[in-house]
Amino acid sequence: MSAQKHKLTIDLVIPVFNEVGVLEQTYSKTCESIHGLPYTFNIFFVDDGSADGTAESLAALARTDNQITVLSLARNFGHQAALTAGLDASQGDFVISMDADGQHPPELIPQMIELFIAGYDIVQAQRIEEAQGTSFKTITSSAFYSLINRISGTQMTSGAADFRGMSRQAVDALKSMPEYHRFLRGMIAWIGYRSVILPYHEVKRTAGKSKYSLGKMFRLAMDAIFSFSLVPLYIGLSAGITFFCLAGLEIIYVLSFWVTGRTSNLAPGWSSLMFVILIVSGMLMVLLGFIGIYVGYIFQEVKRRPVYLLKKDDPK
Repeated sequence: MSAQKHKLTIDLVIPVFNEVGVLEQTYSKTCESIHGLPYTFNIFFVDDGSADGTAESLAALARTDNQITVLSLARNFGHQAALTAGLDASQGDFVISMDADGQHPPELIPQMIELFIAGYDIVQAQRIEEAQGTSFKTITSSAFYSLINRISGTQMTSGAADFRGMSRQAVDALKSMPEYHRFLRGMIAWIGYRSVILPYHEVKRTAGKSKYSLGKMFRLAMDAIFSFSLVPLYIGLSAGITFFCLAGLEIIYVLSFWVTGRTSNLAPGWSSLMFVILIVSGMLMVLLGFIGIYVGYIFQEVKRRPVYLLKKDDPK
């Protein structure tokens, strides 16, 4: 086993976006965590179009440490695309992805490697929520995972962000999935290799603020829902069937007046008619909206645009 450990190559993939002054501390803590471990380490920093001096900081770090490779994206493609770029560039036996904001403790790296050596292809770090945690992010995250697990055939772990380790087999499987709208947490859960959960307590950001705005969180949730489930279409179909049945009952109800000779009791109701028209029209618009979203996703997929573009390979 000792010889096997010394042969292992471990790649760290760290996407970065406007984290100047923060990534230096994350790099320092990461070096402390991997110092003395009997493996070969490579660190891939992926600059996701930063505009605050992050690129210069990364270049300075790369000049002092030959373990570092800096990948610069042509613009801000988003967190999932940056992660994909780092995973595509990695060649190691075990690849660990983590954020640069300091909330993913690098102290877990040795445990992740041990679990990989024990035979797990995916080591998923899971954030442990505090008992008193009732923040907006906590509530919405819990609601999202509850929803996605109900409507999709893929079970995803609540509190499991993009802090994980993957074997070369798992990374290669992920690379074979070239879809444009990427929700890596779901894609990795979908591939189904042997996995284990590693719980941790999330620490506060070293500095700065989160780059995941409410809008970005919403778009990521939409990518997850429309990439992993057809339930929205079934909701529209179910609503259509329901209104069709109600229309059938209405026909039977009106015919009963003709059969019993009580046609004089039939009075046209403008308000009820408008109510039905509005409800049916609204249902149709919702259904068409769902269809439009799926068609839009298909349109973006068939164009086969790359998930990201590299600006350059920065010199070490």
